[in-house]
Amino acid sequence: MTDQLSETTRVSNVRWGVLATGGIAATVSGDIALVPGAELAAVASRDAGRAAAFAAEHGFTRSYGSYRELIEAGADRSSETGLDAVYIATPHAQHVVLARACVEAGLPVLVEKPVGCTAAATRGLAELARERGVFVMEALWARFQPNLVRLRELLASGAIGEVRSVAGDLGFALPYDPAHRLWDPAQGGGTLLDTGVYPVSFAQGVFGGSPQAVHAVGVLAENGVDAEASLLLDWGGGRTARLGSTLLAHAGGAGTITGTTGRIEVAGPLHKPSRLQVWADGAGRDDAPSEVVERPVTGRGYVHMVEHVHECLAAGLVESPVMPMTDSVAVAEVLDAALDALGAVHRDDDTALV
Repeated sequence: MTDQLSETTRVSNVRWGVLATGGIAATVSGDIALVPGAELAAVASRDAGRAAAFAAEHGFTRSYGSYRELIEAGADRSSETGLDAVYIATPHAQHVVLARACVEAGLPVLVEKPVGCTAAATRGLAELARERGVFVMEALWARFQPNLVRLRELLASGAIGEVRSVAGDLGFALPYDPAHRLWDPAQGGGTLLDTGVYPVSFAQGVFGGSPQAVHAVGVLAENGVDAEASLLLDWGGGRTARLGSTLLAHAGGAGTITGTTGRIEVAGPLHKPSRLQVWADGAGRDDAPSEVVERPVTGRGYVHMVEHVHECLAAGLVESPVMPMTDSVAVAEVLDAALDALGAVHRDDDTALV
């Protein structure tokens, strides 16, 4: 299995269902429609009228007024309402309960990041999916960006030697509004579960596994959610990651990977980098880059991730080799530790399946 879509494993048709009708659901649905073999089959909202309007606007065949209805109808794969994959685009706190319902119905699922608001919930979903033999993947679209695919190739080739450190941040200034999903603890609000997932996953993707220690400092909003966080992660042997996440300032969103014989600078935003600059083979800071990478994205950038899901389904995989649930659990454990260190409120909502 590679990062790229294989012609030999492409499925002829994947009937997609989408849970929720917000902004990210609209964006990803638009990119699903660009993928060969993808069909926008069904969408659900807890408001039937909103679901019907969304279906009409984005070209879905059917709409449902509850998440449960879509899952139950989609589970009959041999019927005209059957589905081959479900994308979950609800607020963070609702992800796990809906993903578990999909898995229990035998429906492969792509879960918007983060998979869960807690590591325990993320780990539980991974275990359930393996037990049932159902495909689950976190929709960490950054892993599939063409420039970051090239980054993995460079690191695997030893272009900058042994990686010693990773740095990266992501964030933006968002006026405080306790009703907004990013400030609301009931919806999984806070910076770490939203923008913080990206730099932590970036570092975890470079080093692999889990860090030996997580140190975090930050600022809490008046309702207890994390507004800003700085993390120092220790992978042992002097290998560290320095990461930041914020809802209080416009962070640059860039990243740097430093190795024993070179470095790679990732132009922001970290989740969809526009460019890589590579200094390899001992090149100095004042030297011209050894390589500049500027690979274009298709659509809004989610096409590459959806193509990979199709490839995994065609190959009969339960987990992605590029974004396995083991990595999602490792990232969730880091976020758990950081949130606990800050004293932030974070919990999953088990009432969303209606």
